[in-house]
Amino acid sequence: MRRWIQSLSVLVLAIAASMPAQDFEQVVINARDQGTPLPHFWEEMFGSGRAILTLRDSYREDLRTVKKATGFTYVRPHGIFMDEIGLFDLDAQGKPVYNFSYIDQIYDGLLENGVKPFVELSFMPKKLAADPNQLHAFWYKQNISPPKDYTLWDDMIRAFARHLVARYGIDEVATWYFEVWNEPNLDFWGGKPSMPTYYELYDHTARALKGVNDRIRVGGPSTAQAAYAGEFLAHCKQANVPVDFVSSHVYANDTAKDVFKTEERIPRDSMVCRAVSKVHNEIAASAYPDIPFILSEYNASYANEPNVTDSIFMGPWLADTIRQCDGLVDVMSYWTFSDVFEEQGVVKTPFYGGFGLLAERGIPKPAFNAFVLLHKLGDRRLELDSDDVLATKTKSGGLAIAVWNYAPPAGTGASYTQETYDGVPEKTFEVVVKGRGATSATVWRVDVNHGNVVKAYDDMGRPATPTQAQIVALKKAGALAPPERLALRGGKLTVHVPAQGLALVEIR
Repeated sequence: MRRWIQSLSVLVLAIAASMPAQDFEQVVINARDQGTPLPHFWEEMFGSGRAILTLRDSYREDLRTVKKATGFTYVRPHGIFMDEIGLFDLDAQGKPVYNFSYIDQIYDGLLENGVKPFVELSFMPKKLAADPNQLHAFWYKQNISPPKDYTLWDDMIRAFARHLVARYGIDEVATWYFEVWNEPNLDFWGGKPSMPTYYELYDHTARALKGVNDRIRVGGPSTAQAAYAGEFLAHCKQANVPVDFVSSHVYANDTAKDVFKTEERIPRDSMVCRAVSKVHNEIAASAYPDIPFILSEYNASYANEPNVTDSIFMGPWLADTIRQCDGLVDVMSYWTFSDVFEEQGVVKTPFYGGFGLLAERGIPKPAFNAFVLLHKLGDRRLELDSDDVLATKTKSGGLAIAVWNYAPPAGTGASYTQETYDGVPEKTFEVVVKGRGATSATVWRVDVNHGNVVKAYDDMGRPATPTQAQIVALKKAGALAPPERLALRGGKLTVHVPAQGLALVEIR
């Protein structure tokens, strides 16, 4: 008998050892706490493909979908001055000729769908370029040259601004943002040396805009890798040039060498908000300590990594980014809301690691569903000592609590099964609610088995060009899963979250 019991004990231990480990965290929430303001800075603005794409039905359909999900206000496309827009030309005598037809269609379409332009003033019309052949490597080959004549540039900026004010009224245009150029510290600007020549461009542009109406908001430097914010503000002060906001960009796979000039290895879940903190501190130490800070591009990757931007990894990454960046930035613009996007050329397959929340044909990715969940957060943040919980109070007095189980991206992007997460165990959260007699909660999920279109795409064999029937099936598979109803017992609720999972708990 004793031998049998010993054998049974060994078997039980063996089974336990083979099961995934469990991680446990208790979260105590005081429902009477009023908390601190939590503006939804992460969903105020989104980036997009270049401006001409806004005229496509597919772009506008995706715009409406994301607008309904997040209520966002601004969209930031590249290239409003590119030749395909048709704004600038020269007549036979070399005098400028302006055509606002496409510009009107672009901005009319955005406004009709409840979204305002965040106007990136780029790129150079070839007939205005110092070097018409100075083209970027993107598929659409935008011209990155400085202007050949700043008088012509200034005149174009003034004509552009006057037209917008005449068409939409200054009360409307004053709510827009005008950002001078895109990432002048990288290969998107052809001036040499890059930043001094960029400052020349900024000075001319800001003064031309303000010369039309002082209420027009202008800013920069729109730099990559969270660079030059302090130097830019020092230049504006010294040159007495107008500036209404600071903008910069950072991606989670940027290197410490590029962002901080160090050799350390900064993980993907820390880079964005460490860079945001850097710019925040530079602004605080400047002559403009209260100027708004807009992170006008960010994402978990600047490359096409399917196991990142197409995957459920984005849920915990987004939630944790919000948690860390709260209070350090006024607006964060996720790059991008849609894969109606052509920097690398025409999209060849739905899941290639595109930046968009929606894959081609409007197929929702896990990142889209993560934004839907995080939109449910309230506008008051409750204090918690946790790295994987964000508790909020809603305007109606209810609670909205995001819990997640972060695990770094793994695998090749061809499969998103539980085994790809390097042994990260399921996490159990015990949510304890004090000061409220709630008995039930609604739980929404994005994880390997919820709102994860890639799992269905894998099951299809990852067709490069899905049929119409497969597109319908993928849209259905990618839709947000119906919520669960869970009971609170003694004010306690237990929520299990798998690796790379995000859950949103609503207690009304």
